Amino acid sequence: MSIKISTEVLDGINKHVEEAYPEEGAGFLIGLEGEVKQILPLDNAREDEARHNRFLITPEDYLKAELTADKLGLSLIGVFHSHPDHPNRPSEFDRDWAQPFFSYIITSVFAGKAIESRSWRLLEDRSMFEEEEVQIL
Repeated sequence: MSIKISTEVLDGINKHVEEAYPEEGAGFLIGLEGEVKQILPLDNAREDEARHNRFLITPEDYLKAELTADKLGLSLIGVFHSHPDHPNRPSEFDRDWAQPFFSYIITSVFAGKAIESRSWRLLEDRSMFEEEEVQIL
């Protein structure tokens, strides 16, 4: 599996997660057939004391993302978020809240600078994530 993303869209992710630092930044990936066409950055709805290592997406956020994707003739294909001062591998918390069939782009942000993004997919049995190739367009 792989996910395709343009440099411009990836720059948008990096900008959002750098602005969120030292808290986690997050948002939705909107696209078609494994290609991210647009992002929908979100405010982190998690309580203040947990934002440095957790994000929360509300049901209202999901609804807005679905409506935005529908309006654009696209689909909700995943979520992006950052790991401030930590590697860009999914945590157990990430696995607990993830959905199979979505791509999860995780960006490491160290000292306020986005370093690297990797993408993951949760197996259908929810046992673990598999890394997917990120193709930069």
